[in-house]
Amino acid sequence: MSRSLLNRISKKPDICDGKPTIRGLRYPVDAMLDLLASDMSIDEILEDYPDLEREDLLACLEYAAQLSRTKKSQRFVDR
Repeated sequence: MSRSLLNRISKKPDICDGKPTIRGLRYPVDAMLDLLASDMSIDEILEDYPDLEREDLLACLEYAAQLSRTKKSQRFVDR
């Protein structure tokens, strides 16, 4: 993925309590990731959130991938 996708993710203290959001809008990255994880397709999400673009959701996935690479010390625990 290109670095330009990550430019769509922003963190501003006055928006969503500083959580990462899409393009400074009030769409938290974690909420979009939850929708994707719940088996909603990108097209379904775009229908429900017309302010968003396909690249916004790809940026959320790239952000999560980058974050997982930087959290090497965290491990999944089998339960």
